[in-house]
Amino acid sequence: MEKFKNIFGSGSSEEQNEETGIVDELWKNSSLSWSTRIKGFIFFFVFGYLISFLATFLFTIIGLVAFAVMYTCGNICSMCSTLFLMGPVSQLKKMFATTRIIATIIVLASFVATILCAVLLKNPILCLIFVIIQFFAMLWYSLSYIPFARDAVKKFCGSVLDI
Repeated sequence: MEKFKNIFGSGSSEEQNEETGIVDELWKNSSLSWSTRIKGFIFFFVFGYLISFLATFLFTIIGLVAFAVMYTCGNICSMCSTLFLMGPVSQLKKMFATTRIIATIIVLASFVATILCAVLLKNPILCLIFVIIQFFAMLWYSLSYIPFARDAVKKFCGSVLDI
């Protein structure tokens, strides 16, 4: 555990306290070993992205509605993969932290809207719109876990748009 802390605990003191708390909580309250957690994370993450990739690849064969459902299920599976690393309570706390609450709400709303448009409304145009929103919302949400990544993207987009 000390080796893990030394590898991943090199941020600011606030980040170290948060990271240390997560690592300690994992080790104290878990019946799964760390290697099992890593394997579960990798499996669900890869499986989710594989489903989303296949949906995108098979778009013309399976149709827009099936694509939207498959793509959304893949994103949900990938998002749930982090439950293995953090646990459900910690995951929810991080998802609804002030730095990412808006991104989380947009991601979850786009999941629901995509499925509703596909299954109930059977509206391919709305499905496609919500899949696009879902893609960018998931990207923005994922970037929120990387320090300064969203700031870098904002600066890059700002510099491109100033041309």
